[in-house]
Amino acid sequence: MSGDERMTDLLSVVMPCYNERDTIREIVARVRAAPMNLELVIVDDGSTDGTRAILAEIEREGARVIYREKNEGKGAALRDGFAAAGGDVIVIQDADLSMTPRSSPISTLPSAGGRPTWSTARASAASPSACTCSGTRRGTGC
Repeated sequence: MSGDERMTDLLSVVMPCYNERDTIREIVARVRAAPMNLELVIVDDGSTDGTRAILAEIEREGARVIYREKNEGKGAALRDGFAAAGGDVIVIQDADLSMTPRSSPISTLPSAGGRPTWSTARASAASPSACTCSGTRRGTGC
């Protein structure tokens, strides 16, 4: 298979969240239902509404959760999540259900036979075959 056709060994889903107690369980369940090998990295950006207690349960179920003490914004949370992610492709999934794995083209990622077209993937020293696909939800790929 060529680099564009190779199957993704591991998809890292980085999920920044802040005060999402009403949606976090649902979005985690939807991400976990995706038919691919994935790791879930949730970055709590200083939630104060009870989200952290829910995240502790989710963490016991196998997700990696990073707890930031102070809210520093989505960009800072994403940087922490990207640093912790170990997958061949990294995607962003917001915790507020504004875009769900079903409503986004997650099914077009390489492990589902398509091209990486979801929110964001990036190359790193650990996964040099990854590419950057920011905002390519129309299926144009990398």
